[in-house]
Amino acid sequence: MNGAALIPDTQPAAAQDLAAGFAEHAAAWSAALGAPPAARQALARAARQLALAGSAGHVCLPLEELAGEDDPAALREHLLESGVVAGEDAARLPGSAHPLVLDGAGRLYLRRHYDLEGRLAAALRARTARAAGEGDPQALGALLADFFPPRADGRPDWQKLAVALALLRRLTVISGGPGTGKTTTVAALLGCLLSLRADLRIALAAPTGKAAARMLEALRARSERLPADLRARLPQEAWTVHRLLGVTPQAGRFRLHAGNPLPFDVVVVDEASMLDLALAARLVDAVPPAARLILLGDKDQLAAVEAGAVFAELSAGSRFSDECAAALEDLAGHRPADAGEPAALPDSVVWLRESHRFAAGSGIGRLAAGINGGEAAALLAWLREAADPALGWLEDAGRAPAAEVLARCEAGYGAYADALRHGGNDPAAAFAAFDRFRVLAAVHDGPRGVRALNARLAEWLRGALAHAADPGAGAEWYPGRPVIVLRNDYLLGLFNGDVGLTLADADGRLQVWFPAAGGGFRALSPVRLPAVDTAFALTVHKAQGSEFEEVLMVLPDAESPVLTRELLYTGVTRAARRVALAGSAAAFAAACARRTVRHSGLADRLAP
Repeated sequence: MNGAALIPDTQPAAAQDLAAGFAEHAAAWSAALGAPPAARQALARAARQLALAGSAGHVCLPLEELAGEDDPAALREHLLESGVVAGEDAARLPGSAHPLVLDGAGRLYLRRHYDLEGRLAAALRARTARAAGEGDPQALGALLADFFPPRADGRPDWQKLAVALALLRRLTVISGGPGTGKTTTVAALLGCLLSLRADLRIALAAPTGKAAARMLEALRARSERLPADLRARLPQEAWTVHRLLGVTPQAGRFRLHAGNPLPFDVVVVDEASMLDLALAARLVDAVPPAARLILLGDKDQLAAVEAGAVFAELSAGSRFSDECAAALEDLAGHRPADAGEPAALPDSVVWLRESHRFAAGSGIGRLAAGINGGEAAALLAWLREAADPALGWLEDAGRAPAAEVLARCEAGYGAYADALRHGGNDPAAAFAAFDRFRVLAAVHDGPRGVRALNARLAEWLRGALAHAADPGAGAEWYPGRPVIVLRNDYLLGLFNGDVGLTLADADGRLQVWFPAAGGGFRALSPVRLPAVDTAFALTVHKAQGSEFEEVLMVLPDAESPVLTRELLYTGVTRAARRVALAGSAAAFAAACARRTVRHSGLADRLAP
């Protein structure tokens, strides 16, 4: 296998070491089975590439890419000859323990990913085969009309269509960009379902605590239009997916699963683009066959950190059979047209296509659409004109952020510094000021990464405040330090993605304040917290599920492998009112041109 490496050697040292160790182990196993040297060598190279690919989010690798300039057929023969790789038929035999699987389409998998993908595909197929059977179509149509009055402009109501589909199906995937009304759609759907059955058991969930809290807050706001009796029966809590499934101390194990399913009739999962393959498989397993599963997300956002891009694959196409399209037309008054790629899940996916937050010609909306269209040159010319007050462009091609960029970062947190200076230890005032603005970056390390930006902003804030309770240079904790939780702590009720602010109490003791589930705030001593990072600057991944009035996004070097269209789109759409980008024209163009590709066989395995 002399071709170029599929996964460039730019991954962290830990991933490189893990891949090398896995390759060595696989080759030793093959040698113990008596495989010839050529087979062992081919296996070692393929195993290393596959391990690196898994770290980069791929579920599998095609033989053509593994082989490079070599013959894929010869590589296939060597891998099967190694004794460590099972063909698809052998992998299905009871007791098969091969650590690698080569499927019939020539995709090489880690056994764990092969099994998880198969489980997820089977569970999704079973769920899409079941209609909801929810009563008389005429009564359903009348109910929908109560929640969705006819539009004066006569245009399709995609929210109404999504609710109609969810009334008909056991699985509904709803994809929409910021402001397209995903939460409004869910509020109307739950109102319809509760009108049909008052004792319905409903669970709300999201991959992170921050996203779950935002979902609950948004649902409460959108449900104000519902009748009081329906509003009173809406869920009062939103779960992380891990907590919903009953996470256990044993890695990868949950209390709730197909044999002990969730005790709910409807499960709604927001920010589903953040679900990796393993978590998606376990979630779908645990939802009872008769229950409804609603997945909400944005197909254009970043995929999960771990392996898989499940939501993007499921929502890549929105296609309907004639029977389903006719039923939707009867209920919603609109016959949906097919869109996107051939659907992995026909009759199950709706795209919300109209933004109510960003008008088509608005700055952020136009920028987001242009990024998705790969229109780098036109967008750059427009950004440089500085004609739209909602957008900013800071030309910054240096290795480290320019002084102007750092000054903009500091100015963005000016209101926060004022709140700390004049508001005493009031957490409500501090959070209101802090959440107006956020610095986002693509990477952790390097001069344009979150660690360097956080260090700079911490130094600035401490100097600006000169607070009496600040222990001084070198101390980790200081008044005003914002932190983001990195690991769930179920005893403390803190979850990955939660943000806290450090304030001094009346005695000068530092406490970290977090929003409380029932409203208000609660304080914890810094020594009690799980792992945290400073949070003036966040990676775009960490910011998923959050929204800020204003965002400043610092782009990395153009050569950075993480710089993609999805990353740029996700960062830009975290802003509700204004977004500024700081970077080089080359970095912006590279991001617009480079789409995230994650190898997977899920769509093929969903095919009938």
